[in-house]
Amino acid sequence: MVESIRGEVPLSNIFDTGLFDLEEAYGMPGWVQELEGKHTPESEAYGLHSFVYRARAPFHPQRLHDFLQNPVTGLIRSKGYFWLASRPEWVGSLSGAGKLMNVEPVGMWWAASPKSQWPRDVALRHEIEARWQEPWGDRHQEIVFIGDRHLDETAVRKMLDACQLNFTETRKGMAHWRELQDPFPQWSRTAEVIEA
Repeated sequence: MVESIRGEVPLSNIFDTGLFDLEEAYGMPGWVQELEGKHTPESEAYGLHSFVYRARAPFHPQRLHDFLQNPVTGLIRSKGYFWLASRPEWVGSLSGAGKLMNVEPVGMWWAASPKSQWPRDVALRHEIEARWQEPWGDRHQEIVFIGDRHLDETAVRKMLDACQLNFTETRKGMAHWRELQDPFPQWSRTAEVIEA
């Protein structure tokens, strides 16, 4: 076992260790079952349920913060990207395990960056443009939720939909959004861990 903080370990502990034996792995029953298409997915074997929440509207910072403060029955893991109305240039990362929720910035949306700073690679630019949707460009919510059989997908979706700006708030525009009550700490490269 190798202890790590936030997944950071010396690469020498992972690569070229000489610990993997192809013949031994091939002799394992799970390996053969996987090759023969007889492997039972972990979601079935352990009664897991997962779904992806996607939306194009921004989250109201206070309502999202309140949602993150309350544990969701059956939720085991969550991970993804989001945008807060009060911080329209920032891409936020959400990563949760159990009662711990990590929220931090991971960069800027392309929509908040001058095109002169976009990648020069043609394929990557096409990928950005393919995801582009007016009026907000590439800004979106995309969070994966993994839970046990008690995770109520419909309820979680409704709670997250309620975290989005409503019609009246949306119409007020980004200048107003920046003034919304925002309980999250100022973003830099430091993370906030929330324990419910």
